[in-house]
Amino acid sequence: MHRKHVLPNGVRIITEEIDYVRSVAIGIWVGTGSRNETEGYEGISHFIEHMFFKGTVKRSARQLAESLEAVGGQINAFTTKELTCYYAKVLDEDISLAIDVLSDMFFNSLFDPKEMDKEKNVVIEEIKMYQDSPDELIHDLFSQYVWHKDPLGKPILGIEETIHGLSSEKVRHYLETHYTPDQVVIAVAGKIKHEDIIRQLAMFGDFQRQRTDSIKENPQGTTFRKTMGKDTEQMHLIVGVPGLGQDHEDIYVMHVINSILGGGLSSRLFQEIREQRGLAYSVYSYHSTYADTGLFAVYAGTSPGNTDEVIKCILDELNKLKREGLTEEELMKTKAQIKGNLYLGLESVSSRMSRLGKTELSFGEVKTPEEAVEKLEKVTTADITRVMERLWQKDKISILTLGQKDYHSDIEKLVDEAFA
Repeated sequence: MHRKHVLPNGVRIITEEIDYVRSVAIGIWVGTGSRNETEGYEGISHFIEHMFFKGTVKRSARQLAESLEAVGGQINAFTTKELTCYYAKVLDEDISLAIDVLSDMFFNSLFDPKEMDKEKNVVIEEIKMYQDSPDELIHDLFSQYVWHKDPLGKPILGIEETIHGLSSEKVRHYLETHYTPDQVVIAVAGKIKHEDIIRQLAMFGDFQRQRTDSIKENPQGTTFRKTMGKDTEQMHLIVGVPGLGQDHEDIYVMHVINSILGGGLSSRLFQEIREQRGLAYSVYSYHSTYADTGLFAVYAGTSPGNTDEVIKCILDELNKLKREGLTEEELMKTKAQIKGNLYLGLESVSSRMSRLGKTELSFGEVKTPEEAVEKLEKVTTADITRVMERLWQKDKISILTLGQKDYHSDIEKLVDEAFA
């Protein structure tokens, strides 16, 4: 059972007491990411995440790194398109130390210009490493082409030119206007006492900042079909369409569609493309959700000579699901799979903390697993057909291939034949 407390300035604290474990996970969740970045600030959300580990008034970068590792704990952070999270996991007896370190980073980071220059090089190396990983890069490229007129399409890491242009003034301005109390949620799960955590986090109720930006809602995705050259052994490809926002009434229908198409070893695409035809080692689908929109996509990596056949298989499988739907037995199995994954994923204090923080920040309330299962159980075979008919339309399908420069394919012809 979770409990919620709101500090005087609006910072929200969510706790879950789990008495039978010895560990505690704590996360500071901030409602800003690459989607919130304006021109000249691209990549700053991720860069600030890095700089929080580069020294504070009380601790050097080395002391921050050693602080929790010295007691067997972990500390890390990540940035997405819509949020940034700083988190730690420690033994229950070390939760005060974890709170002291995380709050020190949050309030007292130095943003020393010399350290900023060094960290810019680190981030640029991270960008280059990412560009050398085509199976990861293609997802960013696909998002950029679909949302090219909206900040949602910007890469989380930024680009080299804008990283060079970041300054301590820009960092402090971004913190003042985006790390505001109403956008901060602190989630704690494990062997704790709610009242004790509220007392120790009281300092988060004292800071005042005013958010000034607003996200342009309902970005319109663009349809594109494109081949890009890159020196690789495999051809990487994505077939996708605009999806649903995180609070959409059909979001659980979308979860079922994603699971049955490419959600595991027994999924239709995995069975057809890998097991039956031996065309790919990696093939899967995913549904990325944001505050007001989403993106459903299928990824596969294959030999260049198999590219057309893999694209055709993907188009045919989605057309088949749209045309024929699925049986009641398939629906029941898929629901059981999603339900099992949901509860198994909540076995650790870290995953429980993440669920508390992310759902509170995204929806303004904690969504319990029981609520999710209740909505999942209401999904019908008719819902699957209805949502597929709405989303899977010929003129909404985007396709991107990334691989050998001499690869040539008539993607438009493949799509026309699939919908003939």
